Amino acid sequence: MSDVCAFDDLADGSATRFDVDGEPVAVVRVGDEVYAIGDICSHANISLSEGEVWCDELELECPKHASAFSLVTGVPTTLPATQPVQVYTASVADGRVVVTLPSDAGSCS
Repeated sequence: MSDVCAFDDLADGSATRFDVDGEPVAVVRVGDEVYAIGDICSHANISLSEGEVWCDELELECPKHASAFSLVTGVPTTLPATQPVQVYTASVADGRVVVTLPSDAGSCS
């Protein structure tokens, strides 16, 4: 679990890129909710956080080729992207945005 920013620092209807434990993550605010998805488009090596947020659809559009990704599932809803991006758990606790990456529970260390 990583504290990435204050909730009030995120503009409504915007995406911001954060480095969370070495992973590029786009954190998106839509009203009182926050979403976190992998920041790199699965079609091209482009930062999704530079794209447009579609608040009503809960999607983030890639600025390069206009593929849109669901903020809930990570699945692309428009071509040319066909592969999903990772979705992470995001929440607000005490006015701070917290993102949780999947653990490496299956790895041996």
